[in-house]
This record gives sequence, structure tokens and C-alpha cells, in this order.
Amino acid sequence: MKRALRLIATTAFVSTLSLGGPAQAREMELDDARPSALAMFGDALIVRPVMTVATVGGAAVWLVTLPFSAIGGNTGEAAETLVKDPAATAFVRCLGCTPQQHERLRADKRVAQANEE
Repeated sequence: MKRALRLIATTAFVSTLSLGGPAQAREMELDDARPSALAMFGDALIVRPVMTVATVGGAAVWLVTLPFSAIGGNTGEAAETLVKDPAATAFVRCLGCTPQQHERLRADKRVAQANEE
């Protein structure tokens, strides 16, 4: 039993160290920046499921706290923070994109559509 726990702890530690490199903060130029395969993979396997659960959990928390939000007059803000933002991250944002990359790609698409019309 101890050996299995030690193996799991070692595996988790090594995984944490090996995934730390891509997570380093650095400024990206957004002109031609596209998400990498690693970013897409991590987004599909980790971020999307977590944000889907956060959306469902946020909806439950929003529903439970709705009377208090209504009294405070901030039901819209609470809904946006607890439900809309996680849902947008889980279902709307492009796969592997950072929020800045997603906004840039959306802006580029709007400009292209405007130029076609």
C-alpha cells in the first residue's frame, strides 16, 4: 500500500514538473499566434471539463443565492460571473486559445466579414 502511494505521489510530482515549462508566463505576439497542439490538448482534456463542471456548479450556486442577489440588486452580475463566463470558456472559446487570442481571432473574422460585404 505504501509503495503504491509513493508511486502515485512520485508520478504526480514528475507530471507537475514536466508540465510547468509550457505554463510559464510570457508575452505573446498575437499577429500570427495560433494555439499549439499542446495547448489544444490541455484545453480539451483539462480546461473544458473543469469549466463545464464550473458552469453547472455556478448555476447551482447562482440559483441558491438568487434571493440574496435579488435583494442586493446584482442578479445580472452574479449570473455573468457564476454561469456566463465559465460557459463561454467551456463552449465558445476556440480550442487552445487564450482569451486574448480568442478576441483577436473574433475581431479578425468580423473584419473579414465586413470586407466581404
